[in-house]
Amino acid sequence: MIEVKKKGQEEFRVKVEQEGASKEYAVTLEDSYYQDLTQGKVTKEELIEKSFKFLLERESKESILSKFNLKIIKSYFPEFEEEIRRAI
Repeated sequence: MIEVKKKGQEEFRVKVEQEGASKEYAVTLEDSYYQDLTQGKVTKEELIEKSFKFLLERESKESILSKFNLKIIKSYFPEFEEEIRRAI
């Protein structure tokens, strides 16, 4: 389960629960990056949820940084932006 809660205009708290254990993350998402990736077709919360699904397909929840800006995902996974745009 992935739960995304808005904390501010560009700040979100994400909770990932798997196999009875959970971990929380602080995620920053700038408006310009959100618009670039989605053209407003989905909410910021939906984008973050899709991004976490993308990450969890590639690594464990324990391996994901506990605090990060969403745009750094492409530094670790160059295919991120293309796959997210396709999924929206």
